[in-house]
Amino acid sequence: MYDEILLPVDDTTGPAEVLHHAGEMAHYLDSEIRLLHVADTEQHSVTLTEEGVVDGLVRQGEQIVADAGETLETLNVAYSTDVVQGSPAETIVAYAAEYDYDLIVMPTHARQGLARYLLGSVTEKVVRLSDVPVLTARMQEDDEFTVPYEDILLPTDGSAGARQAANHGIALAATEDATVHALSVVETAALGPDVRSDVTMGTFDQGAREAVDEIAGMADEQGVDVATHVQNGSADEEILAAIEAQDCDAVVMGTTGRRGVDRILLGSVAEKTVRTAPVPVVTVRHADQGDDGQ
Repeated sequence: MYDEILLPVDDTTGPAEVLHHAGEMAHYLDSEIRLLHVADTEQHSVTLTEEGVVDGLVRQGEQIVADAGETLETLNVAYSTDVVQGSPAETIVAYAAEYDYDLIVMPTHARQGLARYLLGSVTEKVVRLSDVPVLTARMQEDDEFTVPYEDILLPTDGSAGARQAANHGIALAATEDATVHALSVVETAALGPDVRSDVTMGTFDQGAREAVDEIAGMADEQGVDVATHVQNGSADEEILAAIEAQDCDAVVMGTTGRRGVDRILLGSVAEKTVRTAPVPVVTVRHADQGDDGQ
């Protein structure tokens, strides 16, 4: 499933939860991790040494990937390292595409020991721009990440982007022998009071039911256990509620839906889920993003 995993790292004062989660996943899936540090060339830090002028950021990066590698060694994970220069988000996306990685793993919130390029803005840019699936994970002490996943949430609105993400999530579930939970949310607040008649709501409920039934059929074809859920309310809030209610270990979702939200930085459901979910979120960018009737 994920044979080659790209894990961008920045300076740390100690092991980070996301590093351990990536390592545990790689160990379980027999994957190899590439530890990548991007020396931000927008900074102007150089160090004068006996050998001449050496980019201090690159030297620092070499130490960072070496330290992260020591953590992966304790998990018995195969890994390699690389340090490159460039603008972090764009460089990560281009690197993953050039070397054909299967997954990018990044944290969504900075804690002590994570420098600025792994702050949310860069992670969100990677999520928005990357054609490679991106696993994001919060970095809070009370978050517990499980490997292998036992229950995976697949939010869907019936769009092509949601179906592509669901295919990815079902394949992951098959690899990890997990149950998938297909969730569709009828956003009642967005409908407005004038259209909330029984007839209108029945139409929207039917569309949501068809969306989850489609995912259920896809899962059945792959021999993956599936449960379906239709809820009314706010999509991002219902996703969080479903994570808790179904005890999900991960979420797999598209970055755009029927409304063609190609603005992961501007409050989309995917962006809110990436920021707030207490479990890892794998986002899958639709191959024809911007189409699908957008």
